[in-house]
This record gives sequence, C-alpha cells and structure tokens, in this order.
Amino acid sequence: MTNQALVLPWQDLHDFTKRVFVRLGLPEQDAVTETDTLMWANLRGVDSHGVVRIPWYVENTQNGIMNPTPDIRVTVETPAIALIEADRAFGPVVTNQAADMAVEKAREVGIGWILVRNHTHQGTMGQYVQRIANHDMVGMIFVCSRPNTAPFGASAAGVSNNPLGLSAPAGRHPHLILDMATSLVAMGKVLIARERGESIPVGWGLDENGDPAIDPRALATLLPVGGPKGSGMSLLFECMGSVMVSNPLVLPVLSGELSEGKTTGSHVGRMARHNQNCVVVAIDVSRFVDVEEYKAQVDQLIDRLKERPKAEGFEEILMPGEREERFYAERLEAGIPVPTATIAGLRKVANDLNVEFIRGVA
Repeated sequence: MTNQALVLPWQDLHDFTKRVFVRLGLPEQDAVTETDTLMWANLRGVDSHGVVRIPWYVENTQNGIMNPTPDIRVTVETPAIALIEADRAFGPVVTNQAADMAVEKAREVGIGWILVRNHTHQGTMGQYVQRIANHDMVGMIFVCSRPNTAPFGASAAGVSNNPLGLSAPAGRHPHLILDMATSLVAMGKVLIARERGESIPVGWGLDENGDPAIDPRALATLLPVGGPKGSGMSLLFECMGSVMVSNPLVLPVLSGELSEGKTTGSHVGRMARHNQNCVVVAIDVSRFVDVEEYKAQVDQLIDRLKERPKAEGFEEILMPGEREERFYAERLEAGIPVPTATIAGLRKVANDLNVEFIRGVA
C-alpha cells in the first residue's frame, strides 16, 4: 500500500535540515550548502535526492565515511585544470568550489577542467551545471563511484551509474539542464519507491539471482540506460575520472581487493564503502560566439522544437530541466510533499541527535 505524504513548507524543512547538519559537526556555511542542495532537489520534484537522504547521511557521518570538517586541498593546478583532494567531504561543499573554480579558469583561458578526488554524495547534478550556466557558460559534470550497475550482458554489478549533468545557457527560456545517469534510473528512485511502499517497474534492475526485481528491497544492481551505450559511457567515465586521479573505484571491487558489503538501514542495494570522484567543466561561450547571439539561438531552437508535431499521448514537448522548473514554481508556494515513511525517518534522526523537529508536524 502506498504511503501518504505530508505537505510541508520548504522553509520549515530547510531549517530542520540545517539543524541536523550543524549537529553533525558541519560548519554553519557548509551546513547551509548541504541543506540548499537537498532543497534544490525537493523543490524541483527530484525527491530521490532530497531529505529522504538525511538518515543515510547521518549514518555515514557517524560511521566516519562522510567528513564534516574536511581538509580540502588543491594538489595540481595549471591555468586550465586543477585536481582537488576532498578528504571525504560532503559532496556539495567541494563540488560548489570546483564549479566556481571551473568558471574562474574558463573566464581566464576559455575552459576550466576540474577533477575532484575522494568526496562523498553530491545530490543532483543539475544544480552544479545550472550554477555554471548562470555565468553564461556551458557546463558539464560526471561522477564516478563504486559498482552498482550491471555492465551490458552481465547479471551482476560491474560499473557505476555515473550521475551526469550538462547545461547550456538560454535567454528568454530557463537554461537547458540535463540531469541523468548511465543507469536507467538513479538508485534514489529505488529508495523513494521503498519509502512509498511501491513496486518498481521491470527493467530498472536485478535481484541477487540476476532476475528482474520488482520489489525495491530486493534490488541488487541497476541496469544501464540504452544497454551497451550507458554501460560504455560508465566505463569511459571511470577511466576519465577515477583512474585519472589514482582513486580507482570499480577495479578494486571487481578484483576482490575491496569486498562488497550490504548497506544498512536507510539505503538500498549492495555496494562497497561509499566514495566518489568527479569531473567538473565550464566552457566560456564568449570565446567562440557573442553570448547574446548564442542565447538567442538557444531560445529559437527551443521554440522550434516545441512546435514539432506531438507524438500520440503527448500534449507538450518538454525541454531538459523544464519539468523541474515547473515543480519549483509550484512547491516554492505550496510546499513539499514528504512521504510519511520519510517523516518517520526524519523524526528518528531528530530524536537521536536531540534537535528540534519540523515545526507543526505531530
């Protein structure tokens, strides 16, 4: 049976989330950064990357996996590139820094290509490439992590599902923001299905026997989007990200150097100890074309695409990120629906950490 949801004002949810991260030991500005990341997702309808993640973050912090006070250092730098050692930082804290550094370098030399080593979960990719697009630059980010997706032709995990973001600045229209993964769905969507008491469609993933999983609690590995295409992208991203920064995440698991272990409590699936690397890129549009001309052409392209004949069953042709912007406008005013199972998990966090719970929730 599907769980009900409570609609909560985003400000109240924001304040509670910040209190949790401050109690976990994050400096106040970092707690705000992490909180804003979760709100960015919930306000845009990407609930799989919102406050549902809080119990898992608490668990990982208490177990020493996520570092609330990291020593973030730039270890390699040239005018166009940099390598940042994140020291197991909360993903948004270091990734915002990487995005800003990429923009600064692109402004100076046309491109900024930043590799980040040894960070933890970052939330949605759309927020980072939107941050870059706000500077009239094209943005890209991709993430490498432990195996959680079956390579094409396999029945067990062997590659990551590599969250990926791309952006292009627009003028009259919202920026084009593509936020996806190399798996058919993000693991967070499986988590949301479990929180709501729902089954998952055949094709999302496999159970431990290699059979299609419809119970989200039984899912052991995701399946790649586009079969060999998603699988191939994942392999190349691992080579361009993790191997480039001497922090391989896939090979140690496949070779048996790092054993897999069941995740506990608030997460799903089987994976090794959480760790990630990423690549963040900004490209200065003005180095190639007048920025206003570029944005005007992007606007016209969007207009013409929306005028194309509609396929059966479709009333509108949506652009990447457009659906999320509509959710944002609605939820900013009406509030964020939070499943009762998620509310129960957040209440437990509040009790365990002795922080004030969400205002007005019994």
